[in-house]
Amino acid sequence: MMSKKPFSLHVNLDAFMPATDEEKAYMVQMRPSTTFFRDGMKRLLKNPVATISIIIILIIALSSIFIPMIWPYSYDSMLGVTPGKPVDASYNNLAPFAYGKTEQKKLDAGETVFPHVFGTDSAGRDYFIRIVYGTRISLAVGFFASIIVLIIGMTIGSIAGYCGGKVDLIIMRIVDIIYSLPDMLMVILLASVLKLTIGDALEGTVLAKIGSNIISLFIVFGVLYWVSMSRLIRGQILSLREQEYVLAARAAGAKGGWIVKKHLLPNCFATLIVMFTMSVGANVMIEAGLSYLGVGITAPTPAWGTMISEGYMYLTICPRLALIPGICLMLLIISLSVVGDGLRDALDPKLRGKL
Repeated sequence: MMSKKPFSLHVNLDAFMPATDEEKAYMVQMRPSTTFFRDGMKRLLKNPVATISIIIILIIALSSIFIPMIWPYSYDSMLGVTPGKPVDASYNNLAPFAYGKTEQKKLDAGETVFPHVFGTDSAGRDYFIRIVYGTRISLAVGFFASIIVLIIGMTIGSIAGYCGGKVDLIIMRIVDIIYSLPDMLMVILLASVLKLTIGDALEGTVLAKIGSNIISLFIVFGVLYWVSMSRLIRGQILSLREQEYVLAARAAGAKGGWIVKKHLLPNCFATLIVMFTMSVGANVMIEAGLSYLGVGITAPTPAWGTMISEGYMYLTICPRLALIPGICLMLLIISLSVVGDGLRDALDPKLRGKL
C-alpha cells in the first residue's frame, strides 16, 4: 500500500463512505415553494385574534346572503297589518320569541309558527331579518366605497409619486385643501345635496334599482376619502422609483405607465391590501353615522345606523331596538380593524406604527 505524504494533495478515497438513504433524506430538506400572498396568509392564520375576526366576518357576510333565502319573514312586511282588517297592535315591539295574537291562536290550535328571534320593531316587522338586510347594506357600502377610494387614491398617488415635479406639487396642494375641509360637515353637506339632485337623473336607469341614497354615498366617499390612500401610495412610489430595477426598465426604454403597472404597484401590494381592509371598517362606520343623522340610508331601507336612530326613541321601553344593531355594528368594525392589523403584521411588519 502506497503511503501518503503529509503535505500531499492526494486524497485517499478509501477513507470516505457513501451516504445512506436516511442520511441523504436528512441532508436534503428542501422547503416547499410558496408565494408572497400564501406566506402572508400562513402568518396571518397564526394570529388567533385575527383568525377569530375572519370567522366572525365570514359568518356575518354569509348570513346576509343566505338567511333571507330561507327566512319566512320579509324585512318590510308589517305582521299586524292585513288588508281590510284593523291593525293588530299586538305585533308591535314584541320581545324575542314572543308572538302576536293571531300567531298565538295558531300555536294553541297546534300549528307551527316560526319564532321572532329578535322580536319585532315598533311597526310589527321581524327585527332579525331587518338586521340581516342591514348587514347587506353596511357591507356593500363599505366594500364598494373602499374599492372606489382604492382606485382613485392609487391612480392619483401613482401619478404624483412617479412624475414628481410640478405634477406632484399641484396634486399634493389639492390633497392639502381637501384635508383642510371639515370632514363630517362636508360629508353631510355633499350627501344631502346629492340625494336631492341625482334622484331624478337616475330615473329609468339601471342605477335606479340601487337607489339615490347609496349612489350619493359612493360619490361622497370617492370625492373626499381618497386623499389618505393617495398620500400613502405616493410615499411608496417615491421610495421605489429610484431602485435599480426601475432604472434598468427606464434604460431599456420602458414607458412610465408600464413601469408603474409592472414594477411599482405590485411592490405596493401589501400596503394596498392593508389600507383597503381598514378602509372597509371606516366606511361602514361613516355610513352608519350618516344614516343615524338621516343623510345616509333612509327608511324603509334597513340600515344599522337608521335602526339605531329609530330604536333610540324607544330606548327606555325597548332598548334592544338600539342595542342589537349597535352591537352588530361594533362587532363588525372591530373584526375588520383586527384583520387589518393582522394583515399589516403578516404582509409587511415595517408598516407597524405607520398605518
